[in-house]
Amino acid sequence: MAHWQLLKQYQLLPDQTVQPLPKNQNDNVVTFSDAEETINDSELQDYKEDGIDVEMQLADRIEKKDIRLLENSLSRWQVLVQSVAGGNVELDKNTLAVLRGRLVRYLMRSREIAVGRSTRDHTIDVDLTLEGPAAKVSRKQATIRLRNSGDFFMSSEGKRPIFVDGRPVLQGNKVKLNHNSVIEIAGLRFVFLVNQDLISAIRQEAVKVNIPV
Repeated sequence: MAHWQLLKQYQLLPDQTVQPLPKNQNDNVVTFSDAEETINDSELQDYKEDGIDVEMQLADRIEKKDIRLLENSLSRWQVLVQSVAGGNVELDKNTLAVLRGRLVRYLMRSREIAVGRSTRDHTIDVDLTLEGPAAKVSRKQATIRLRNSGDFFMSSEGKRPIFVDGRPVLQGNKVKLNHNSVIEIAGLRFVFLVNQDLISAIRQEAVKVNIPV
């Protein structure tokens, strides 16, 4: 009798049918199929192919490197490099000065240029490796600037001193460059030639508009 009552209590008798669960109109009863679909969707969203993160990081690094090299290459337009074939140097209206070496000459076409040694990941306006062995030259050895007064100054920024007309210029110091000044950097010698006609015109223009020097 007790066994029969238990079967009846749990609606397990042959003449009994399982009644549906009471369902509130505001309740959303989730079936097993719905739950299974939800689990599968979440697994697909979290799934990541092996190695895809590494590939994305590598592609990102390559893209950033290409952008950096492109930005650095823009500075090359400030200096035009020519081979030295002998004879006098002809200065056009776009060239402020020339840094003339034994093999090449660098035409200065902006008011400020950087001098040093280019590497695989670093470019510079005046790359001294084109003139000769430059292993002892810093990546940024010096900066040449043209002031509104028409005077050129070179600041020493590398570890090794620069010699201008035989006088050493230590790191953090600067010196005025004159026409035909001799510059020596780590055994490489150059002559600094000024486009005097263009510089004279720049000085006159600065006086007209009262540009501070």
